[in-house]
Amino acid sequence: MPSSPPSAPRVVLGVGGGIAAYKACELLRRFTESGHDVTPVPTEAALEFVGAPTWAALSGKPVATDVWTRVHEVPHVRIGQTADLVVVAPATANLLAKAAHGLADDLLTNTLLTARCPVVMVPAMHTEMWEHPATVANVATLRARGVIVVEPAEGRLTGKDTGKGRLPDPSEIFEVAVEVLGRAAVGAAPTDLAGRHVLVSAGGTREYLDPVRFLGNRSSGRQGYALARAAVARGAEVTLVAANVELPDPAGVTVVRVETTAELHRAVVSAAAAADAVVMAAAPADFRPVAFSDDKIKKNPDGSAAPIELAQNADILAEISHERARPGSVVVGFAAETGDATGSVLELGRAKLARKGCDLLVVNDVSGGAVFGSTENEAVILGADGSAVEVPRAAKGVLAHAIWDQVAQRF
Repeated sequence: MPSSPPSAPRVVLGVGGGIAAYKACELLRRFTESGHDVTPVPTEAALEFVGAPTWAALSGKPVATDVWTRVHEVPHVRIGQTADLVVVAPATANLLAKAAHGLADDLLTNTLLTARCPVVMVPAMHTEMWEHPATVANVATLRARGVIVVEPAEGRLTGKDTGKGRLPDPSEIFEVAVEVLGRAAVGAAPTDLAGRHVLVSAGGTREYLDPVRFLGNRSSGRQGYALARAAVARGAEVTLVAANVELPDPAGVTVVRVETTAELHRAVVSAAAAADAVVMAAAPADFRPVAFSDDKIKKNPDGSAAPIELAQNADILAEISHERARPGSVVVGFAAETGDATGSVLELGRAKLARKGCDLLVVNDVSGGAVFGSTENEAVILGADGSAVEVPRAAKGVLAHAIWDQVAQRF
């Protein structure tokens, strides 16, 4: 394997001794194929699950677990000192405990002590171990020190067990790691949302006419998911209310799935009570059919169409803005505008900001269907204080971080 260029970001991939160690192979592959210089540092227990030749072949580097191999290079110090990012996946309960208490009995734990770069730990273990008071305390200690501890996923564990403790999808762990690296590269505060609980909504709601038909919109949920990933990378606890989104769950995020605007309303109002910030990136339907047909609506033989009577849905953004469930919380809305005879896109956006009562409004010009389903976005972030921040067209993650920058300033 050809060596990485000197400018390649240097990533240390620590691998703990859990059954999920095999998934770290996919994570390593994603790093190397995207041009990162990766040094795998498995524990001795991890090699019981995936052998050293696999790590060496995938990284193009020799693999050691102890501090005595190539001792003249002082690896227990140098690896951490020269890293741009350390990712530990899976992080077992044992590794979390050692890291929290500063124990250093192998190469990985020594590396964690010497690293001065961002550290991301991705736990994976049985639910009972994750919920044990000792693990809870260790995670809190690590987070207080600036370590980004990604919440485990829920699902199938070892054997027949299911619950919280599953390693998130490697592709999503990679996305978080890239977000953290990107912030570190520009000198941004790595965990400025640590200790904050944020709520993000994403996607488009559906209002059913009959069992097979609905009124909906073109929102893909990509911007909301980008917001959730960015918040995890900045250390936040994230709840994501997803309306009809066909995207993989972001790593470290609690996902609540809904379909209709009424369901979105209930989920957002419930979660907002514990949230320091609410970002309403979802596109709820403004109207719903007054009547729902239990049977599929048939065509009229004469070709005529029956009228559909509509009722207006609750204005979720206005409600949570004017009736703050948590004093001091920051509320962000989105406005997809096209401009019309009554005003330009920004004029309509400022009017909506005042009407809704939120702190920030992200205004998109969606003329011609722009933005929907795209991986890129551009917007102007309007503040209730009269501020306006223009974000040029770029990946939706760029806009996500710009939004969190504005939110963080208002805490």
